[in-house]
Amino acid sequence: MTKSVQPNEMPPYRGRFAPSPSGPLHFGSLIAAVGSYLQAKSNQGKWLVRIEDIDPPREVPGASDLILKTLTSYGLHWDEPIIYQSQRSDAYEAALNQLDLDQRLYHCICTRKMIQSAGGIYQGSCREKERRDNRNSEDESALRFINSTPTLSFIDQLHGHCQMDKAFASEDFILKRRDGLYAYQLAVVVDDIEQGITEIVRGSDLLEPTVRQLALYAAMKASTPKYVHLPVAATKPNFKLSKQNGAPGLDLSNPIPTLYRAFQFLNLPVNPALLDASTEELLNWGVAHWHIQYLPKQREILFTT
Repeated sequence: MTKSVQPNEMPPYRGRFAPSPSGPLHFGSLIAAVGSYLQAKSNQGKWLVRIEDIDPPREVPGASDLILKTLTSYGLHWDEPIIYQSQRSDAYEAALNQLDLDQRLYHCICTRKMIQSAGGIYQGSCREKERRDNRNSEDESALRFINSTPTLSFIDQLHGHCQMDKAFASEDFILKRRDGLYAYQLAVVVDDIEQGITEIVRGSDLLEPTVRQLALYAAMKASTPKYVHLPVAATKPNFKLSKQNGAPGLDLSNPIPTLYRAFQFLNLPVNPALLDASTEELLNWGVAHWHIQYLPKQREILFTT
């Protein structure tokens, strides 16, 4: 029987790591995985893994299996079955149907080129046009969210009060693309709600989109999680390690040195003697010594691979 949560009682901690299978995990990915894992385990919580495979053109064959193999090699074991976004279309459609019933969606035929020529922020032209023309062609349009009550700021557990650009935060953003693929903003919110995620620990490159996700939480009348946005590893200013810029995949044969460097990156006071430890011993030590107060309050840290 599931224990009910009393009004003043915090729900059990549930965190997650949600990589996209666009390539192997690299050191920047490991920072998010380790940070979210240590935060969950230090709060006696569950740590889940979700594969965000909703963008087939960007996916690399075999990457999902390699990601899971890498996490296992680094001792990062998940607590519940893996969720694959590619198998969640029914849930996303149900969310879109409800938002449509709530009159929070409209079809948009504007292209990226058109939006860029108008300044880069969508001005809601199809929202107004649809009132005149009833509906744009569903076969040639994206679905946009009517962001009538935008979230302009939020509290991050590491960075404190985060105020975002009003034009960006207020934009009517896409929930389903013209090609029929579901947008990240929709999928991540629907999945985090269904999985009962209580806190999201991820890279600071996702700080800005948080306000859009919070607007969706409000529209779906769902409780919002807490957020911790970790510094990202960058090879030079404003150039984070990523699969797109050729960041090397993690070494699966000898994980301890890289795991040790991840601890150092996260400002954990690691004893060099732990270089001789097993992954389990090193992670257990990390859980025992982890605290957000140790984390660097930076959006990025320059790092040499």
